[in-house]
Order: sequence, then C-alpha cells, then structure tokens
Amino acid sequence: MTAIGIDKLSFYVPQHYMALETLAERQGIDPAKFAKGIGQNKIALPAHDEDVVTMAAEAARSIVTAEDTEKIDTVLFATETGIDQSKAAGVYVHRLLDLPSNVRVVELKHACYSGTAGLQLAAGHVARKPDRKVLVIASDVSRYDVDSPAEATQGCGAVAMLVSANPRVLELDPETGCHSEDIMDFWRPNYRKTPLVDGKYSTVKYLHSLAHAWEDYVAQGGRAFNEMAQFCYHIPFTRMGAKAHAHLSKMNEAQNDVNLIEAGMVYNREVGNCYAASLYLSLISMLENTEADLTGRPVGMFSYGSGAVAEFFSAVVQPGYRDHLKKAHHGKLLEDRVPLSYDEYLAFRHAPDPVDGSEAVMAQQARGRYRLARIHEHKRHYESV
Repeated sequence: MTAIGIDKLSFYVPQHYMALETLAERQGIDPAKFAKGIGQNKIALPAHDEDVVTMAAEAARSIVTAEDTEKIDTVLFATETGIDQSKAAGVYVHRLLDLPSNVRVVELKHACYSGTAGLQLAAGHVARKPDRKVLVIASDVSRYDVDSPAEATQGCGAVAMLVSANPRVLELDPETGCHSEDIMDFWRPNYRKTPLVDGKYSTVKYLHSLAHAWEDYVAQGGRAFNEMAQFCYHIPFTRMGAKAHAHLSKMNEAQNDVNLIEAGMVYNREVGNCYAASLYLSLISMLENTEADLTGRPVGMFSYGSGAVAEFFSAVVQPGYRDHLKKAHHGKLLEDRVPLSYDEYLAFRHAPDPVDGSEAVMAQQARGRYRLARIHEHKRHYESV
C-alpha cells in the first residue's frame, strides 16, 4: 500500500495580539483566571486588511514550491468563518498563489472539524492519484461578543498542509474512529457575526464525543493507547486539551502523563483558538517542540467540531521529518508580534464592512505579502505587496 500523508505543513498568525492580562485588567479579575483557569496567554488578532483568505495564502506560501504547483490538482479550504455564502474563499487563495487553472477548489465547513475532513478527503484523492498533491488549508477567526465569558478564548490563524504519496513528515494510518450527533453546543445563524455557545454543555459533549470516537477507532483496528508517542487534541483553550487527555487516559486505565500533550500546546497557548486550524496548530507545535526524536513513532489526534462531528485518528512520524519543519520561521512569526491595548483591540474588531455596496479602502496593516485592499460593490479585492 502506498504511504499517504502530510509532506509539508506550516502556520501563519497576524502580527497583532492582546495579552490576556490586558483583558483581565479590563474585567477587573485575577489574570490567573486565564493563565491557569483556561491555560491561555494571548489572543491573536487580524488587522482590517487581514482575513481567512490572507492568512491562508500566507500559510501556504511558505510550503508550496514551483514543483508542488505543477502537481497540486485540488485545494480544500476549511473554515467556519467564511467571507461569502457562495464563493469559496479558496478561489482567492488559488489566484494569490498563482496555481494553474486545472485545479479543483472547494470550501469545507463543519465548525472546528472541517480541517480533518479536508485531510481525510485529500488522502482518499491521493490514493486514487498518487502522482498528484492536495493543498489543505484550515483558516479561521475566532470572535465572541465583548464582555462575554468566551471572549478570552478568541484567536485566529491558518495552517496549510500538503498531502502527497510518500510523505516526508507524517504517514496517516488508514484506521479512524468517528462520532456524529445533532446537538446545539455552538452555532452561528447566518444573521449573526459572532457564535452562540453553551460552554459547559460543549465541554461535556467534547468529552462524550472523544470517548465514542476512540471506541470506534479501536473497533476499526486502531493502535493501542500506550503505542502513542504523543497526543494532539482540538484546543479551543489548552485546559480543554488537558481535560481531554485525562479523560482518554482514564478510559484506558493509563497514567495521565502531561508530557504526552505539553509540546502540542506551546503554540496554541500563544495564539488562542483558531477553530478548524486549532488541531493542526497543535500538531505543528508537537512536532517542533518535542525534544525526543519521534521517527517511526505513532501520534494520536482528536478532532472535534461542535454540532457535532468528531474523529480520532493516528499517523506515524517519518524519518528525517525535522528537515521539513519550519520551526525558525514559526518562532519568528510569534516573536515579532505587537501587543494591543484594550482600546486598540476594540478598534480592530470594528473593521469596515459596507453592506450597501459602497467602497471601503483598508489601510495597510498586515505584515505579510497578501492583504485585503478594499471592498467595493460587494466585491473583495486582494493584492500582493
């Protein structure tokens, strides 16, 4: 059987963030409520000329070469904060990356799960056409109402993954376990800009779905719990990942070893929730921050999308994987960021958003190559700088 998996992967986050100490000061609460209570330090924030398209293009730009461009025949764009009800955001990215016209571009949605749907669909496509590659991008902006309980769990970012035969970073195992259930723990009607969420109920259903997905993974012939060298979970906030691992450890009558999850939380703690990209930001964090050589070792991954769809799957780290990571690039992205005051954070939330077809020109704030230059006659205009 041909090995199929992730050949390259990279993430992008904007230049601006708000420290959660700033939010704690505004709300008059102990900063430890965020640092220890939910395990988060910062919220990544997009400028007015950044959105899911520009972040996605930046993430993909660092991994897609001219050789890859000739072999990519599909782009799968996963997001729950899309910019259009009809046109796929990936089509803008397709142009910005100068990909050939004979490429299939599709947008995928199911809350935070859609990145995993893209990855599994890509693997199936490459199994049929091993000489082709699929570009999978997960990109989201997590935003909640001001002064709401969920405000501290905002964030944004994008992860791009190139799926191919004979991958150089991770080979996906064919066994996966799934669980789907029609529930209302988190949703966003079309007329709202921010989602509605029942936080306590969502936490319960996350753990409930993890148990069912794991049981299905085992029933499908998946690996034993103690085979895994590391675990990565969907991380709306890192305490949720810790709860998930404690839950799965208890199910398997195993010690709750935080060393199996800590490396996969380093980046998420500094970025915040990026919905569909969250699990894959954790994956990059795990690969780049685990000191031990993971060559040949399996890792377990759990994807959860409210509403709800969940999947547990595994992958094997490939020889020489560190040569294909971008740790220095990612470290610089996180280090070269600018903190915002609370008032500046509020100003960033109020991006121009004309609904009558009038023109809004965006000031240049993005640090990357790609930016949203203006909106005019209901059309978004992106440019490379």
